[in-house]
Amino acid sequence: MQMRARRKSRAVAEINVVPYIDVMLVLLVIFIATAPVVMQGVSVDLPKAEAEAMNEDQRTPIIATVDKVGQYFVSMDTTSVKVPDLNALTQLVANELAKDPTRPVVVQGDAKVPYDYVIQLMNALKNSGVQSVGLVTDPV
Repeated sequence: MQMRARRKSRAVAEINVVPYIDVMLVLLVIFIATAPVVMQGVSVDLPKAEAEAMNEDQRTPIIATVDKVGQYFVSMDTTSVKVPDLNALTQLVANELAKDPTRPVVVQGDAKVPYDYVIQLMNALKNSGVQSVGLVTDPV
């Protein structure tokens, strides 16, 4: 009897990464599809006017918005918060300016909102200590 030399079969110690790549691609597509929905702000129809653009060197401004039905919003960085009244809006803006007093503040008013709402918003911001307020417009 002749003994044949047996070869020991060893287990393959490699990780199969193909399923992980598939999961990663699916997640990538989901994030790409949902990013525009998450990043939406307040939709307003801005008035058209000739205006000077803001410097790109400045920090992201705090945007106080009044929409066409007179509701107030505050946008800081990427978040937009609906506020119940002008007192809550000015409190949020004052808290943010306490962290960084050089941050610009702009007012964004819908073209169809009564002029009084925009003036009340600007006056409330001035009374809360905001040094200068800019107006957001669409180019002509």
